[in-house]
Amino acid sequence: MRIRVLKFGGTSVDTHEHRLMAARKVIHCLESGCKPVVVVSAIGRRGAPYATDTLVDFLTQLDPTVPPHPREKDLMMACGEIISTVIFAQTLWILGYASVALTGNQAGIITDNEFGNARILEIDPTPILRCLEQGWIPVVAGFQGVTRPDGIFHRGSITTLGRGGSDTTAAALGAALQAEAVEIYTDVDGVKTADPDFVPNAPTLREVSYAEVAEIAHQGARVLHPRAAEIAMDYGIPLWVKCTFTDEPGTLVVANPQRTPHITGITHTGKLVYLSFYIPYPEHKAQLELELYRLMARIGVNLQGVGVDEEGVGFGFPREHWQTVRSTLDGLVIPLGEPPVFYLLQFGEQPSELCKIQQGMLEKAGLGGERLRTIPITIAEGCTMVSLIAQGFSQRPGVFAEVHRTLTQAGIPIWQTADSELSISCIIPESEVERAVQLLHERFVETAAVGGA
Repeated sequence: MRIRVLKFGGTSVDTHEHRLMAARKVIHCLESGCKPVVVVSAIGRRGAPYATDTLVDFLTQLDPTVPPHPREKDLMMACGEIISTVIFAQTLWILGYASVALTGNQAGIITDNEFGNARILEIDPTPILRCLEQGWIPVVAGFQGVTRPDGIFHRGSITTLGRGGSDTTAAALGAALQAEAVEIYTDVDGVKTADPDFVPNAPTLREVSYAEVAEIAHQGARVLHPRAAEIAMDYGIPLWVKCTFTDEPGTLVVANPQRTPHITGITHTGKLVYLSFYIPYPEHKAQLELELYRLMARIGVNLQGVGVDEEGVGFGFPREHWQTVRSTLDGLVIPLGEPPVFYLLQFGEQPSELCKIQQGMLEKAGLGGERLRTIPITIAEGCTMVSLIAQGFSQRPGVFAEVHRTLTQAGIPIWQTADSELSISCIIPESEVERAVQLLHERFVETAAVGGA
């Protein structure tokens, strides 16, 4: 049995007209001799009545001072995909094609119990295979699964897979069903070399590697969730990124693309805050760095653009975590050594009331003087990260220097840099991101296209 998994995002199912266009992709798959398995996201984006963010807003606005329990929040968020699933299945019925709507649970998707960011543990393909054998088109709710039974809930609890979870659902189903391909349908005609809002004529890549598309996603592009690329890579499943609204061929994601390695593209992240910690204490600097990383991991904050020098460390993180980070670090006391030296974290030049209280308590206990050291934290808000994605090319001598020259000669300050085998990244002012993307695209992508380096 030839199986293809087709996933449609929120903009592909947000109107009746769009759903009809998506349905035609499913019908075309069927007519080509394949068995389609459909995965759908919630309808629309924030503001639309059944969008995930709208449902969450409805829940949190009941009383903003009382955060919803993660289990109940997941139950609420799962509703958007369930509604979309039923609507899309009915659309297929209207067109004369037998279909069946399935929740993540009914599709056999078992996850761990990390509500809000669950990971798929296993998938029982039997329910979907039975649907296909009956001649039905399964329409599966993306973004969700169910925990294993426990002492209270014998059928488990509904979980969600985190942002981009419907892509993960599609890739995981493709692996479980041994599908010949997974097709991710969006509102763009494939993986672009840059954000088309910034570079309107950015070309579409016809082939990219799993590693490249995962890096693109990690560095801010929203065309595909990196976890989906990783699953497809692990199981060797060809992955397509296509547009619901056109007949363009899209981008094929495979292990070894049939193209000359060059610049994959220029990406950018969302809004960041960058913190710099002044730590001129070599005897404890490494331990303090480690403790900071552990604290950020403990509160669920993903670090970006980590920089280390002889007198300190700095890192960026999404602005949505700013208040959590500030409340965690401000006035924090970290004891190190024997006898212990007490390191007090302080934002800015003027200590907060909490810092003053902490300092006063330590001094009263006879732990002031040389045993009390302040770690000043400098704050840079309004940042973002722009990245050059280029497998192998980014490691060539002189590439980083050219990235630096391109930005600084245009008057764009660079606050921090980071690199990997696949990318070179710079943290810059958010106000300069559009210009930075355009400049780097012109210098590296367009130049490469005409034979330059």
